[in-house]
Amino acid sequence: MKRTLAFGGLVATAGLLAAGLAAPAQASGDVATASLASTGIAAKNIAALWLAENAANLVAATPFNAETKVVAKHVSKGGPAPDSKPGVVPAIGDEKKVAAKSKNVNLPKTTGKVFFADGFKNVGTKEKPRYEAVNPHWCTATSVQAAYKNLVATAGSCVYDTESNKATLNYWVFVPGYYQGKTPWGIYVGKQAFTHYDFDVYEDADRNYAFVTVYNGVKVNGVDRSLTVSATEVSQVDYESYEKNAPFLRKGITKDDQGKLHYYVWKFEDAGALGDNVGGQGLAYNQKVGKPVFVFGYPSGSHPDGNHAYSGQTLKWTYGKTFAVQAPAIKGEELVGTKSSFTGEGALGSSWLVNYNNGRRLGYLNGVTIGVSDTDGNNRYDTSFSPYFDGELYGVYSAAKNLWSGSIA
Repeated sequence: MKRTLAFGGLVATAGLLAAGLAAPAQASGDVATASLASTGIAAKNIAALWLAENAANLVAATPFNAETKVVAKHVSKGGPAPDSKPGVVPAIGDEKKVAAKSKNVNLPKTTGKVFFADGFKNVGTKEKPRYEAVNPHWCTATSVQAAYKNLVATAGSCVYDTESNKATLNYWVFVPGYYQGKTPWGIYVGKQAFTHYDFDVYEDADRNYAFVTVYNGVKVNGVDRSLTVSATEVSQVDYESYEKNAPFLRKGITKDDQGKLHYYVWKFEDAGALGDNVGGQGLAYNQKVGKPVFVFGYPSGSHPDGNHAYSGQTLKWTYGKTFAVQAPAIKGEELVGTKSSFTGEGALGSSWLVNYNNGRRLGYLNGVTIGVSDTDGNNRYDTSFSPYFDGELYGVYSAAKNLWSGSIA
């Protein structure tokens, strides 16, 4: 569902032309937005769900099984074309630097997993509640450049709930560098989500991307199985008020030697802004198809022949040139593809980076994985798909890039 927009006001950015990319153009587009956690108390409540019991709900999450598999007979040549002049936004810390070529690959710190769930249930007691997430899932995502260093990019399918009438997926958080329950740079709760109107309304694969502003990261200090660790004592009235508004924040109740009850809620440490901790990739749009890209993600699941090549536990990469492709089965008429052995589960939302600099581990985001296919019929996935990043994507990015979120600790 292509829409043609007019652009102007080309702005030069130091160092970009030397990197082989053009400077950004101003853009506007049809943007859909939705709140994920509109207040600090709501965000802390979500963080508590995922961090409680030593991040048990993160560990229990499985790769999101959104429809990513495209049958080869539904893949054809053709595809996108730029809708304005090429443009880029530099990566965090790379605003005045020239990207250099490198043959080695150091994995980016910016990539991690986004987690979400359908709901929750209390499997503990009133005195010590323990909330278990219902159908916890994850996708891949990456930190990108923004005015307040607080923006995450992923597939629209990993943010907007296309399976129900709800606007967005619930209890949404980003964990850069996630590994087996470890959150090395903290956990970042989503505040506000942005995508294109055509994906939000029509599930148009050509617009299957999303940008999410996140609050400062939070972390806990110490093993949380003791009620008094990473906790603050509050009054009974305050504790009971959380039951309706923020139940996950209730850590538990203890009784001292005199029989007096003490009420505890979660206490978090501020981990700082996302971009300050892990950096943020730049953004490239309206680029020429055929550029080489690195794809970084957490693939999981099996190939059609049953081979389980990836565990989803560690960050992986592939490398190849992009090509124009169509996949009408997923409403994709203006997609790009690249040769990749990633399976669809877990890799949904993987970052496609052009001009990736090995030393700074930074490049320019120029795609996100939304589908995979076995195009040669050997029962192994060999191709990944992404929306073509054009001026309409830049319009969605522009709606999100200057919004403040702040600390919740």
